[in-house]
Amino acid sequence: MIVEYLIADTFGTHIGKYSKRLKITQGGKALSEAPLLHLRAVYIIERGVSISADAVAICCEQGIPIHYMDSLGRNYATLYSSGLTGTVLTRRAQLEAYHDERAFAFAQAITLAKLHNQATTLKYLAKNRRESQPDVYEELRLCASDVLDCTAQIEAIQLQCVDAVRDTIMGIEGNAGRIYWSAVRAVIPTDYNWQTRHGRGATDAVNSLLNYGYGILYSRIEQAVTLAGLDPYAGFLHADRPGKPSLVLDLIEEFRQVAVDRVIWGLVNRNFTVVQSADGKLSEETRRIFANKILDHQHATFRYEGKKVSLRIIIQTQARKLASFLRGDCDAYQGFKATY
Repeated sequence: MIVEYLIADTFGTHIGKYSKRLKITQGGKALSEAPLLHLRAVYIIERGVSISADAVAICCEQGIPIHYMDSLGRNYATLYSSGLTGTVLTRRAQLEAYHDERAFAFAQAITLAKLHNQATTLKYLAKNRRESQPDVYEELRLCASDVLDCTAQIEAIQLQCVDAVRDTIMGIEGNAGRIYWSAVRAVIPTDYNWQTRHGRGATDAVNSLLNYGYGILYSRIEQAVTLAGLDPYAGFLHADRPGKPSLVLDLIEEFRQVAVDRVIWGLVNRNFTVVQSADGKLSEETRRIFANKILDHQHATFRYEGKKVSLRIIIQTQARKLASFLRGDCDAYQGFKATY
């Protein structure tokens, strides 16, 4: 079995380099390991984990990012090779694009892709319920149609400065989101006691999984953006704020439903056991199992440019296409729209 992601989630463990592999140990006992040849990322999701300078150095040399995440799935630091930030021409073009039609075009494209993927996910959830749950089937299909109706409103917005249309775009996106989350409730088993979507601070099982899954996806998007030579903090749709990686928050919109939501809806419909502490945090074992599910799903393939391509490659390719668009190497940016 090829190990592509090394996850360190146990307090008191150490990550070290041993010959041509990284190994997680505790008290001299090996817990897991991964050959450097196939390793794509290291995830440290427990604060009591140490890592050797040799391990950091070899990861930087081989382009393997080290992501630090907290117990809620928030990515609070990532280590890359310093050479990845040296793509000056792309970043200059990115900053200049904010003040012309490229900013609006990108904001419009990612919003259209998100609404499409929300509608497609609802159709995906409906497709096996026509006979077994006809009422749910009809509701999901109707809501998918309502979400798609919102795309016409986005398309009707006239080209102008992105600052002038940001509130309008996000208002339409918010309306579509309310339809999507209301519809999804029909397919979540009542045992989970899920009512609606809540972000930061949520303590129920489904929202905790969503927040944790989005945190993992966030780190993957940040990696793709950085490797494409873009500045993660210079976005377009999401407003600039100190410490806010606006471009990551922009690009992640294309992938939330495909990369995270579909995984969770599948798990909860198979009665996935979610263990939480008294304050609502996911248990260490639940985080480990769920993180592997999300990371494994990045190998799932979708129709992309006329062929089947893994989600991991699609994410990286979209980031590179964005960089090309901002540099003026292509005329338009097309958001990723999944099929079901």
